[in-house]
Amino acid sequence: MNTTPLSRRALLKGAGTLALSAAATTLATPFIGRAEAATLQLRALMWEPYVLPDMIAAFEAEHGAKFTTTFFDGNSEAYNKLKLGGTRDFDLVQADGFWSRLYHREGLIRDIDAAAIPSLAGVFPTFMEPDYQLLNAEDGGVRIGVPFCWGGYGITYNADHLSEEQVSSLEVLFDPAHAGHISASARFEENIALAAILVTARMGTQDSPRPDGKPFNPYVLSDDELAGVEALLIEQKRLLLTRYQDLGTLNNLMRSGAVWAAPEFSQVFRQLQELKRKGESEANIQHKLQPKEGGLGWIDSWMVTSGVEDSEKLELCHRFMDTILKPEHMKTIAGQAGTSTCVDIRALSTEEERELFLMDRTAELKGLHMFDQPSSPEKWERVWSNMEAA
Repeated sequence: MNTTPLSRRALLKGAGTLALSAAATTLATPFIGRAEAATLQLRALMWEPYVLPDMIAAFEAEHGAKFTTTFFDGNSEAYNKLKLGGTRDFDLVQADGFWSRLYHREGLIRDIDAAAIPSLAGVFPTFMEPDYQLLNAEDGGVRIGVPFCWGGYGITYNADHLSEEQVSSLEVLFDPAHAGHISASARFEENIALAAILVTARMGTQDSPRPDGKPFNPYVLSDDELAGVEALLIEQKRLLLTRYQDLGTLNNLMRSGAVWAAPEFSQVFRQLQELKRKGESEANIQHKLQPKEGGLGWIDSWMVTSGVEDSEKLELCHRFMDTILKPEHMKTIAGQAGTSTCVDIRALSTEEERELFLMDRTAELKGLHMFDQPSSPEKWERVWSNMEAA
């Protein structure tokens, strides 16, 4: 059985309003045109859709530095690279959700100085403390990263077939009344975590003492809860029209009316909304970010690895983060990667863009459980294997 989850970034890649520039694919090597006179090298381990070649070239010219990139598809891959000595190879790294704290707990990243990053003033309050704490050390002390882009794993639905009240609950994805009109992704971790939110809501265990003594996290489950998840996913299996492997497949299924509801990262919602505005689709596609039982979300962040020790290199890292968080660059990111930004770019956006990129819905993040590492990958893989074999 292949239990490797389909990468979120693989789904996002190429799904933005604007296509990723072909130049971005060359960035495994430096921007050579500016590199010869450089005195410092800034090395980033990051997701490919977030590369801004023009901004990087200007940054190199301004600071006399070289910027090099190594791309990864998922948090686990980046984590393993850092664990295997990557803190000596990379200065900047990206991650989402609870992964930032895992990196810090294991000494893979260091503290940073928020005062050296003035562009943080433009970040929505929802993504800053006290509302969002995961970019501070677990003891509530030092800052360990800056928020960048965000999103959820909500329910995209056809409003001609399902009401807003129906999609206000995760039950809609497991309701036999919609058999043959439901789809789910091939991502085993998000399928299990989403089912866990519903199962624990039904069991009433979300507010009970948790296995790790912390607040409820759908990635940290008891054996009884996992058994309930397995049973629920087996029940859902017969209701699904298909498990989609890519956004193009889900787009076609929803556009044709074959699928009425599916959990996704709001990319297909944006695509079909735009097609409807252009008169190229009649499907009335909407997106529910936060069901009443809770939902899944993520905040992509920038961090500085623990390999950065000298003050000059740290200052360059601060300046890079400050530069890329400027509203004009985040506006480009939104169009290029197709993701919502943690920086408030509403003044640079149209009303349609504000709706598509959920700019007025940032407060909904508070009800979303951030992506995390499963507490027992082996047990999760067994749940998925049993579901597939059922």
